[in-house]
Amino acid sequence: MSRIVDNKSIDTAIEDLSIRPRLLDEYIGQDSLKNNFKIYIGAALKRCEVLDHVLLYGPPGLGKTTFARIVANEMHVNFKSINAPSIEKIGDIACVLTSLQAGDILFIDEIHRLPLIIEESLYSAMEDYKFSIVINRETSPKNITFDLPPFTLIGATTKPGCLSSPLRSRFGISEKLDFYSINDLAKIVIRMGKVFNVEIKENAAYQIAKRSRGTPRIAIRIFKRVRDYANYKNLLLIDEKQCLEALKLLRIDDLGLDEVDALYIKTLISRFNGGPVGIETLANAIGEESVNLEDVYEPYLLKLGFIDRTPKGRIAKKPAYLHFKMTKKYNLT
Repeated sequence: MSRIVDNKSIDTAIEDLSIRPRLLDEYIGQDSLKNNFKIYIGAALKRCEVLDHVLLYGPPGLGKTTFARIVANEMHVNFKSINAPSIEKIGDIACVLTSLQAGDILFIDEIHRLPLIIEESLYSAMEDYKFSIVINRETSPKNITFDLPPFTLIGATTKPGCLSSPLRSRFGISEKLDFYSINDLAKIVIRMGKVFNVEIKENAAYQIAKRSRGTPRIAIRIFKRVRDYANYKNLLLIDEKQCLEALKLLRIDDLGLDEVDALYIKTLISRFNGGPVGIETLANAIGEESVNLEDVYEPYLLKLGFIDRTPKGRIAKKPAYLHFKMTKKYNLT
């Protein structure tokens, strides 16, 4: 089932650097994070040193990649980006590390998915700027060590608990990205209107922001669908009335919950009496992958207080009953 708020499918335009902020002062939201990095970056530049290795964590779509690019811009260094699942062999990471120049920032997305052998090879690279590789010869294995220039590794993850302790301890800076406020999301929507040359009223941007699950990526995607509606209707201005008409067609409610969210909660309440029920059982019941429910849907449902994760399984909470106007069926037998 497709969904407008699916974090896993990334529109090409979202990857277009022209719509990304380039400096900390342009970055909307995450004020505590920005203030901390102004200090970290300013101090590193004064000392003429590279920035400590950085771990950025938080739910998907909050701007970890964008923020890492901003750090590179503020440090006036090159930015190289790789995705952890694409690194399968030692030779892959060796090619990346040996291509770095002094001061470069290497960004590894989904760093929790690095193979163990690759992760272990990073330890000396991060601590001593040395990288060792074993070459198997017919006679005996030979160990070759490369000296690396000082660099900064920025790792991003949605699952910090999946990182091993040795890897996590090598990051000098560890910062969490939180869900965005509605006001900050509205500012992002208005900024996107300027980028795409579409005028949108503040109250219309607010309506989109309310439905964006605290996530900029979702706000941008919903805005683009509302823009489609406006273009189709030959509208030169998106006001609140027209925005609500478009949002109604997208079937996203006031809290940003879509059909899959509703199916999750309604199944949990009606079929499993509000829980507790295991995630695999619930996923099978609604025809979704359990990992998709855990990574995409549940973080926001938890934020709303609609569910709890317990050792026995998922439980529906009172706000979920109220929002969907459902009542608990007690078993009297």
